Amino acid sequence: MLVAELFFGRNIPGRGPLTEAEWTEFAAQIVTPNFPWGSTATYGQGQWQNPATGQIGREPTKILLIAAKREPDLARRLSAVIDAYKTRFRQQSVGIITHDACAAF
Repeated sequence: MLVAELFFGRNIPGRGPLTEAEWTEFAAQIVTPNFPWGSTATYGQGQWQNPATGQIGREPTKILLIAAKREPDLARRLSAVIDAYKTRFRQQSVGIITHDACAAF
């Protein structure tokens, strides 16, 4: 299986941080249709360097863990989640780490 860890910054430009209700709605509308067999979301405290300015940013982060079979449309489904979050919440980027794993559910 492929394990994908996605890192979603929760600071939203021009307003307060992403709320739990907003995350729940996003997960129901975007994450679940793309990965109906499951995922796990946790909270973290993220840090990253803005490539345009070089400034270090820190913000609360939602971490999404997905273990999925390697199917032809897997990359498209991961991109759909990332692109939807960036568009909906005006984010510059969403971090992603992927690696192979043996997994069973």
